[in-house]
Amino acid sequence: MIRHRPLGSGHPYSPDTEQRWPVTPIAGEPLRLGARTSGEVLSVTAEINVDGQPIAPLELAEVPRSSRGQTQDGGHLASAQARKARQAGGWQAEVPLAPAGEIGYRFVARHGDGTTETTRWFTVRAASWKSAPNAVAFEDNKLVFPSKTDVVPVGSVSVLDDGERVHRVRFSLPLHDGEHVTGFGERYDTVDQRGLSLDNQVFEQYKSQGAHRRTYLPMPFAHVVGGQGWGFHVRTNRRVWFDIGETQPDQLRIEAEVDVPSGTKDALTVAFYSGTPAQVLDQFLNEAGRAKELPDWVFKLWASGNEWNTQTEVERQVALHRQHGIPVGNVVIEAWSDEQTFTIFRDAAYTFHEDASPHHLSDFTFPAEGAWPDPKAMVDRLHDQNVRVHLWQIPLIKTRPHPQGQAKADAQSAIRENVLIREKAPDGRLRPYRNRGWWFPLGLMPDLTDERAADWWTSQRRYLVEEVGIDGFKTDGGEHAWGSDLVYLDSTKGDAKNNAYPCAYAAAYGKLLESCGKAPVTFSRSGYTGSQAHGAFWAGDENSTWDAFRWSMLAGLNAAACGIVYWGWDIAGFSGPIPDAELYVRAMAASAFVPIMQYHSEFNHHRLPSQDRTPWNIAQRTGDQAVIDEVREIVELRERLVPYLAEQAHLAIDSSRPLMRPLYFDHPDDPQVWEHPIQWKLGDHILVAPILEAGADTWPVYLPTGEWINAWTGESQLGGLTVETTTPRNRVPVFVRAQSWSQLAPIFGF
Repeated sequence: MIRHRPLGSGHPYSPDTEQRWPVTPIAGEPLRLGARTSGEVLSVTAEINVDGQPIAPLELAEVPRSSRGQTQDGGHLASAQARKARQAGGWQAEVPLAPAGEIGYRFVARHGDGTTETTRWFTVRAASWKSAPNAVAFEDNKLVFPSKTDVVPVGSVSVLDDGERVHRVRFSLPLHDGEHVTGFGERYDTVDQRGLSLDNQVFEQYKSQGAHRRTYLPMPFAHVVGGQGWGFHVRTNRRVWFDIGETQPDQLRIEAEVDVPSGTKDALTVAFYSGTPAQVLDQFLNEAGRAKELPDWVFKLWASGNEWNTQTEVERQVALHRQHGIPVGNVVIEAWSDEQTFTIFRDAAYTFHEDASPHHLSDFTFPAEGAWPDPKAMVDRLHDQNVRVHLWQIPLIKTRPHPQGQAKADAQSAIRENVLIREKAPDGRLRPYRNRGWWFPLGLMPDLTDERAADWWTSQRRYLVEEVGIDGFKTDGGEHAWGSDLVYLDSTKGDAKNNAYPCAYAAAYGKLLESCGKAPVTFSRSGYTGSQAHGAFWAGDENSTWDAFRWSMLAGLNAAACGIVYWGWDIAGFSGPIPDAELYVRAMAASAFVPIMQYHSEFNHHRLPSQDRTPWNIAQRTGDQAVIDEVREIVELRERLVPYLAEQAHLAIDSSRPLMRPLYFDHPDDPQVWEHPIQWKLGDHILVAPILEAGADTWPVYLPTGEWINAWTGESQLGGLTVETTTPRNRVPVFVRAQSWSQLAPIFGF
């Protein structure tokens, strides 16, 4: 067997061995061609022609197979990480200077027995960068710049054109001294991106997002703070790259994918907004959509663990919260389903529906000795204790191991009803897309951007809301649509829609909840422009380290700057060795002042000692029993904060001033706020400065102008300077605006 996949798997950061790279060759630049073989192969040759004229063949060298980027990026879980060791039959060669014109090529493999095997012929047109002054439409730029020549340096707009199609547009925007560039969605590495480069591609970066500079939730939107104050939005769902003064300090270079005929005017649109950061965000949210106000109970503590996978364990953990006097308002149950359908509780007995029609609660019998002997009774009891219940979801139909029973019927129905994302087969036919990512590989993916398909999908989950009483869904994943060759049900290709998929995913579940008379409480890790309107978010998978603590706080601030109101993280990390007592309590203390306060832990195959991130397990594992008392005090404070959070969330949605607000929003002309990037205003009146280093006895806090009250001492402090604070580990430095102190003092025990 010899195989070449011109587009590869669609991995955005690691081209496959057996693909063409770049996918669109650029005349005069290197072009890499690759193939994969099986069996005993002695050599592989690429036969090449240009505009129909043969040129010298190219001998390929044997190389390790990339395994869809897993060697570079790691997998999602240990089993996926083990697969990265696979290496087999990879061959590559580089054309040093890609020729202009139409390039045709095929591969010939010579086997050890003297036989040869060839692929079909592949063709691609090489493209060149060409000046195209009218390729970008700049909207409302006169609010920001006096004329178009002030927006774009002369001659900076160009297109990557193959003579028939334009594949990319490139242009520059001016940057001036004193300007800071922020936003771009949920970014984990820094607040001010000036001097750096990044892109906007929805991607499942499993841990260390700040080190890799990749994100689940990008947006091609940014603030330019300082000077006159402005912002911009590249109006596309396609991939965009930003060079924010890294190459040339006074230019912000933007390069965006497009797919239009050569000569198209306004192939890309960029919107400009002027004013303060809040005014810029308000104008952006008028386009992108703004958050829907969620009920007050979302501000109470969320608790979960992947090993809370039985009714007994869920109820035991809730009882332990009550026993230790730690109020909990939400429980997320991740490992609840049969791990095949993700619609049916594990161990339930039922007759499967051949036509994949929705079930009702009465269809199931729950054995007393099973994992979930009475899920509705469990939910009812939790509701009686004012605890809301959320179930984990994934937007895939699992196909490994080979589905049986209801899972098989669901997969067959999805194909029959044509509700799946599709991909182009080598012969040009459309076939169901098979997940190319490392988590649930080869799973089928419903097209939740299509209303009919979304209704088909969510109807199977309706009984969970209407009859079991579920309050929300953890809409995990959403990053599984890889590749430009995907085809959605409206015929849109993957490169134009993959980024938008997680928005539709959360929206579909929100619509289900609302149709059942409930608030649209979804809890997602992935998103894009438009996600602002759909539920709550968390920062994704991370280790229990101080680095991850810092990265997560940065992620929350950047997400907030783009209009995400309801945001949280896995307190002190969910993966790997448990946090020590100091990190755990410091992270808890900071998270009391984050919009969504939740802890979670990864599945550990029930090995002992437990990796749960519950306060009592951390206390037992670390031998530090003070943890429980400290966390109790923190969560009790959080309970007192709930009315304030609800009030300020309402104002944030109405005013576009973020709930978790970077300091530059209120103080855009204060240069000191950039020296203290990981501080925030929680609403209009509270300033928070998390302690982000181990062993820190004191912590510097920058107070902007005005009069502030230390929330723990009641002492007054004039702003405009940095003060050294000392707080016990179960507290975070907090200051309150003096004019609001009388109202907020009771929250802090005064």
